[in-house]
Amino acid sequence: MRVKLLRLHGRKVNSRVLLQGEFWRGKTMYIRWLPGAPPPLWRTLKERAPQGLYVGTFASTKLSKRAVDRNRMRRRCREALRTVVRAEQKLPTAQLLLSPRSSSLTCDFTDIVSDVRSFLSFLRSCQGNLPSAAVSSSLR
Repeated sequence: MRVKLLRLHGRKVNSRVLLQGEFWRGKTMYIRWLPGAPPPLWRTLKERAPQGLYVGTFASTKLSKRAVDRNRMRRRCREALRTVVRAEQKLPTAQLLLSPRSSSLTCDFTDIVSDVRSFLSFLRSCQGNLPSAAVSSSLR
């Protein structure tokens, strides 16, 4: 079974991940993450929320004044995540909020891919350390 990349959308859901999420810093991006599926989706589907990674992105105007550059940074980070996840068989369900760093515009794509791989290994190790009660309580 392949891991799905699902869309993390909605102002409330994104701000919840931004404020309450754990922080990971890489060379080319920052990632805020929370374990489990987003609460509104989890409640409406009665504990049958799709398993996968819920991904959202944002880029501040501090990175670049040009929207073209900010969008390119976001697309490169999202594509690196998609290519790495496509090869994976099993990953924990989590909500990710990607924020590219200015280096993601000029660096090699392989640098972004290696950043994503290191985050996913970090995510696996963190998910293994969380008790199941902590994962289910974060869904509420």
